[in-house]
Amino acid sequence: MRDNSWESKADEFSLYGFTDLPSVHERGTVVVTHGKGPYIYDTHGRQYLDANSGLWNMVAGFDHPGLIKAAQDQYARFPGYHAFFGRMSDQTVMLSEKLVEVSPFASGKVFYTNSGSEANDTMVKILWFLHGAEGKPQKRKILTRINSYHGVTAVSASMTGKPYNSVFGLPLPGFLHLGCPHYWRFGRPGETEEQFTARLAAELEATIIKEGADTIAGFFAEPVMGAGGVIPPSKGYFQAVAPILKKYGIPLIADEVICGFGRTGATWGCETYDFQPDAVISSKNLTAGYFPMGAVILGPDLANRVQAASEAVEEFPHGFTASGHPVGCAIALKAIDVILNEGLAENVNRLSGRMEAGLAQIAQNPNIGELRGVGYMWALEAVADRATKTPFDGKLSVSERIANTCTDMGLICRPLGQSIVLCPPFILTEAQMDEMFDKLDKALKKVFAEVA
Repeated sequence: MRDNSWESKADEFSLYGFTDLPSVHERGTVVVTHGKGPYIYDTHGRQYLDANSGLWNMVAGFDHPGLIKAAQDQYARFPGYHAFFGRMSDQTVMLSEKLVEVSPFASGKVFYTNSGSEANDTMVKILWFLHGAEGKPQKRKILTRINSYHGVTAVSASMTGKPYNSVFGLPLPGFLHLGCPHYWRFGRPGETEEQFTARLAAELEATIIKEGADTIAGFFAEPVMGAGGVIPPSKGYFQAVAPILKKYGIPLIADEVICGFGRTGATWGCETYDFQPDAVISSKNLTAGYFPMGAVILGPDLANRVQAASEAVEEFPHGFTASGHPVGCAIALKAIDVILNEGLAENVNRLSGRMEAGLAQIAQNPNIGELRGVGYMWALEAVADRATKTPFDGKLSVSERIANTCTDMGLICRPLGQSIVLCPPFILTEAQMDEMFDKLDKALKKVFAEVA
């Protein structure tokens, strides 16, 4: 017989996603009731500093009055609609104009989804549709990278370069995963970072030649791999691969679901790493987490070609009931304003150096092999031996133990592989940052003393 606790009810009636089940069975679920600023509170009244921003996305905190009011006002005015049959809300039109305005493109078109996964899935369908309309129906293969994360639909999970998708029989045929641009982990002995980048670029070109450029629909890349463990690209990576893709006529799609709208310190990750994509995928920070929404932002070339392909068959036969939802669009318009004009992006740039310095101090721990990141997204890689980069035995579940210990101390962080990821809300103050450093440092020392 179960008790009547929140934890027991969660366990009985919920199917957990991306959750370490041994931890849940041992510790129970943290059932959250509300949030204030960067803090969340559970059913027992315990407070946690959420250094994960929910799931990268609650960048304005959990009770931003302007975002709440934008939702309330739009629900009162026009609570829901679609974007089919030549009808869409005024908020949808306004958001599309704003997204093109703040995008890396001088002009373009926007298509809405309910998540980043659906946006990546939609982008693949757009490429297949476009190439088929242009007489190249064989141009269907999708290139991504090992350790990349692009979503959980059948298509976006096939794009994701993670081994756990094998339990679903994925990837689907035609989804190819190239080398991960993580120099610290995958660089060869004696290989410089520039040589490592050149090797990955050569691998890309060799793959294109082997598969045939006329069979490859597009190349998708996160500016910084987020769910792969916060992996910035190796030095000069995008400057090396972009010309190769252009040479063979393969679109470069920037998956900015995590990086977009300020996480890397610029509006877009492609700005931080100085490359020009053909399309951008956006979600998460687009609504600051206050509404489920994704967007495909097409640059001018793809926008014009897709428009021509659609007119040839009199429509683009794709869409979702809630895509372009007026409440979501109203919230997104406010979120963009909050991030870009109300000091949030400025705060990231002002304090990102302080965050790096504080984490660098913590990373002097001999069981931290690498500190990596940019802006307000960082990871600490745990190792059994720093000199050899040897990881801990997987049976020790070191990163999960660190995250659980942090939770016990009132800090939410994320275990990814053998890394601990920190991606705090953009509103984080210096005092809250110090709180994050203090609790993380104590948790690391406690766990390493137990397992090292």
